[in-house]
Amino acid sequence: MLAAMIDGPGDADVFHLDTVAPPAPFVSEFVVKVVAAGINPIDAKTRSGKGVAAGLSYPAILGNDFSGIVVKSPYEAHPLSPGTEVYGMVGVPRLPGSYAQYVAVPSLSLARKPANLSHVEAAGVPLAALTAWGMVVDVAKAHQGQRMLIHAGSGGVGHFAVQFARYFGAHVIATGSSRNQDWLRELGASEVIDYTATRFEDETGDIDVVIDLIGNVHDNTGSRSLSVLTPGGLIVNAPTGSWPTFLDEAATAGVRATTYKVAPDGDTLSTISRLLESRDVRVFVDQVFDLSDVAAAHRALEAGHTRGKIVLTVPGR
Repeated sequence: MLAAMIDGPGDADVFHLDTVAPPAPFVSEFVVKVVAAGINPIDAKTRSGKGVAAGLSYPAILGNDFSGIVVKSPYEAHPLSPGTEVYGMVGVPRLPGSYAQYVAVPSLSLARKPANLSHVEAAGVPLAALTAWGMVVDVAKAHQGQRMLIHAGSGGVGHFAVQFARYFGAHVIATGSSRNQDWLRELGASEVIDYTATRFEDETGDIDVVIDLIGNVHDNTGSRSLSVLTPGGLIVNAPTGSWPTFLDEAATAGVRATTYKVAPDGDTLSTISRLLESRDVRVFVDQVFDLSDVAAAHRALEAGHTRGKIVLTVPGR
């Protein structure tokens, strides 16, 4: 099969296309023909030698998100039979990733593709939506009357987080650039703060939950967020290594704090599918690249101005 490979850590130009053996499934695993693969910040971190790079064996195939077609099921009577359109998340680095024509994934890592989404749209969903669901619904328990501040609301995880929080009744305050103000309101934010023009702590307060998708890698956003939380409020931080003193600072400020790390979860993805099919939630794909242009796709991601998701299309055999 054709795959985008890396032989070691580096910048985006370390990618090269190569022909490798397709994956062999074990026990309850599926083989899926990849039609499209989503790109996420963790992919770029891992490629550069951070993220989960410590667990990689080189040469390596990156990519967590996929949408495609089942070519082999774990057993003959499985409801997701060959020919079924599915989407899901690969557990990189335990398994080779989705920047390839085929992936092998456990049955708990995928779900039926939403009928109203193209493969390109569906490939932009799994990791970002599962992360947003975990932070907003499972951890923060989004509910009516809760005031939730979501940083980087227009990004891959952020645009799902805004929608999930709104769906469950929270009052959403989102930060974003000036060009995304109206769009964030369309997604469900009740208030939008332009971080390029004002400091969010001067515009809001009495926040019950902060969904921190930035940490302290930009203008100490994480540390500044502690000042807007109510006593005993909750801050949930996702970007790995973005705020080394996170837990200590939160304890000093008298607020609750937790990091969050996403895992493949086909059951939750099926729930998200129903929200996508009912159009209560939508995915926005900003840019689409061919697998052969994966380096350009990573450079676009690292430029930091993506609205929603970047997706790769994967050629057939």
